Amino acid sequence: MKDRSYKRHLAKTITWRIVGTMDTFFLAWMISGDPFAGLKIGLAEVITKMTLYYFHERLWFKGEFLASSGKWSSRKRHFAKTISWRIVGTVDTMLLAWIITGNPITGLKIGLAEVVTKMLLYYFHERAWYRIDYGVAHKRKSKKSKMNILASNK
Repeated sequence: MKDRSYKRHLAKTITWRIVGTMDTFFLAWMISGDPFAGLKIGLAEVITKMTLYYFHERLWFKGEFLASSGKWSSRKRHFAKTISWRIVGTVDTMLLAWIITGNPITGLKIGLAEVVTKMLLYYFHERAWYRIDYGVAHKRKSKKSKMNILASNK
């Protein structure tokens, strides 16, 4: 069977980028005092973050052992993904904000503000997507089937 999980990862990438860009735009505007700086940073992130996020999703998907080992609950896994993505995202935001505003302190402030807002937003984004079977229906069904088989063998 052909792996179609890339469709899910693309959809998650797009929905997350919409949420993330709005957050970045407003934070950058509030911190820099310049709505055009916020707009530039937000738009630049559309390209950098979608690329980085897609590869982040693919790496976590390939690391399926974390989910299937039974040692990681979905909440723990989503929390770990939240932390790893926030590290990547914060560094990207700080660098872009520094380059666009010309001020490393502004870049640092925007990046640090995003640590809080983006981690909360990302966690809830992950939880929402966990409830959606788009792109992984066959995996969820096979897990349910295995559980039914195990239950019937008792």
